[in-house]
Amino acid sequence: MRAGLFRWIRNYNLYVAWLISLVALGGSLYFSEIMEFEPCKLCWFQRICMYPLAPLLGLALYKNDRGIIPYARMLSMVGMCISIFHYSEQKVPFMQEVLPCTVGVPCSGEYINWFGFITIPFLAGIAFILITVLLFVRNDHE
Repeated sequence: MRAGLFRWIRNYNLYVAWLISLVALGGSLYFSEIMEFEPCKLCWFQRICMYPLAPLLGLALYKNDRGIIPYARMLSMVGMCISIFHYSEQKVPFMQEVLPCTVGVPCSGEYINWFGFITIPFLAGIAFILITVLLFVRNDHE
């Protein structure tokens, strides 16, 4: 069973990464447009990394072109680093003073805090981590 799951992940890693990017894009738009949560500066940087992933990965699937993977991987890893920093700024007190937001919504603010640890940067970070890992998985056809 385990070998079958790993084979499935190897064969469909790009599809799953694309679906995760679509869910993250939709979640981001839901929080800002429906719930009316104003994004902070670090949220915008994470969006800059996530939003292009959905059309890029979708186009790669449509054209059956795995050449986009290194570029998508780089966007995902940069977004992951920003998410980790942003989450640290929310949850680690001394990190709030490292790069304080002086204009607009404070980056240390938490619109959601489910179970005491799930915030918007946490959700984005999970998406970036999953996409990054999936884009490092070698396909059976490579």
